[in-house]
Amino acid sequence: MKIFTSEQISLIDKATLKCQSISDYDLVSRVAKVLRDWLNLNISFKNKKVKIFAGEGNNGNDAIALAALLGGKNITCDLFLLSPNKKRWSMTRKQLVEELYIFGTVYVREINSVQDIPVLESGDIVIDGIFGTGVNRAVTGLVADVIDAVNLSGATVVSIDLPAGILAEKKSEFVNGSIIHATYTLTLEFPKLCLFFKENHKYVGEWHVMDIGLDLEIKQSLETPFNMVDNSVVKSILKKRKKFSHKGDYGHGLLVAGSFGMGGSAILASRAALRSGLGLLTVHVPGRLYNIMQVSVPEAICTIDESDNIFTSCFGNDVHSIGIDSYGNELVKYKAVAVGPGIGKAPETVAALEEILSKCDKPMVLDADAINIISSHKELLKLVPENSILTPHPKEFARIAGDYSDTRDGAMMQMEFSREHKVTIVLKGANTSISTPGGSLWFNPLGNPGMATAGSGDVLGGVILGLLTQGYDAEQSAIAGVYIHSMAGDLASAQKGEASLVAGDIVDHLGEAFVNVLE
Repeated sequence: MKIFTSEQISLIDKATLKCQSISDYDLVSRVAKVLRDWLNLNISFKNKKVKIFAGEGNNGNDAIALAALLGGKNITCDLFLLSPNKKRWSMTRKQLVEELYIFGTVYVREINSVQDIPVLESGDIVIDGIFGTGVNRAVTGLVADVIDAVNLSGATVVSIDLPAGILAEKKSEFVNGSIIHATYTLTLEFPKLCLFFKENHKYVGEWHVMDIGLDLEIKQSLETPFNMVDNSVVKSILKKRKKFSHKGDYGHGLLVAGSFGMGGSAILASRAALRSGLGLLTVHVPGRLYNIMQVSVPEAICTIDESDNIFTSCFGNDVHSIGIDSYGNELVKYKAVAVGPGIGKAPETVAALEEILSKCDKPMVLDADAINIISSHKELLKLVPENSILTPHPKEFARIAGDYSDTRDGAMMQMEFSREHKVTIVLKGANTSISTPGGSLWFNPLGNPGMATAGSGDVLGGVILGLLTQGYDAEQSAIAGVYIHSMAGDLASAQKGEASLVAGDIVDHLGEAFVNVLE
């Protein structure tokens, strides 16, 4: 699903009016019906006072139209107009306000001063239609006083499109102005960029995308680097298996993982890779992990490092070597290679990572300690094969790319890093973002706080390796891998609860996640 800027959304609105031969009033009425339907399903109005605030723009018109629909259902509403100057009203607003007086359950009031701001209580339902995506500066003055009163009330707040005062694309946290703290944000037609940033969570609350039927052709034709992953995107990526295929058709992957005391990383990543559909998996581990791996993941082939405790090389000359065929070609049999989970940062491991980077011409997944090693040895970045995937969490990304002030700046830096180094970056978090060398940025909407647990990242790396090995490109593997991993986490959380979720639960639900996507 595309994420458009405020200017693009304005263009889409205008194109919809023209292409669908409808008036602005018709579109507002359509929006109000969608909002009413959501409220009817999700909000109880019984014994509640409903107070609706309408600003001067289209967002305010949506709120006025919604008040009329609620009044038509005999729900008593107080509608407060923050643009009482009737000389500035559009024809649409005049028509909407005139219709309100049909209903004896809608009481219209104007807010001209602080004294006009109503008393709000914690049991109230507040509908915020003050501003939408058009805000480009801090909100101050009387409107800020209204916002502050809403925030202090403790009422259930439903914001139309965006919480009043938040900036759709720019930073909101550091502007000197008031912003609504919504309980629910019902964003219209598209997710907005600001919804995905950690700093804005306290403003947007739980958010939902409302389909209001904007013109499909203009939505498809407009280009944007920003997108949200959804089920249709991932379903379009994944291929159905052919009846007469065999394991060789789904690739042979290599995973370099684990060290003494960190065998779980190798096990979790291996199990996840195998559950994600690759045909064969070789896991290279230190000697002490060999028996553990053979028992824990019997489906995997194991090769043993010359060291019992750490990763020191993949290219020995004995039977345990993973790398050299009879012609002296290294890594020739592998479609993709993943390095990093639990390998540590010993000097020998640093040298081994440099060795495999210099000899590998296959797409790679670099995770965890591999990223930490590269962040301390930046010269290794130039050895990373193009179209590889790096999967850092925010602190790991800061170490490799530089510090940033907030998640918005981090996302912009992430995009630039991908373009400069020709790699895909999976920046892990509550709304994991995926940047590509081509300049796209994808946000993942799934996942839950229970996934903030040891080993969850190892599972993600294994899923991505499993997809990359099957021949999906880096962008496809990252997008599908992140989404399926998060869906598996949500399925596991529904069964186990967030507090009790462990990484192995995510692996156990990967199969169900794949089925859900492909249905």
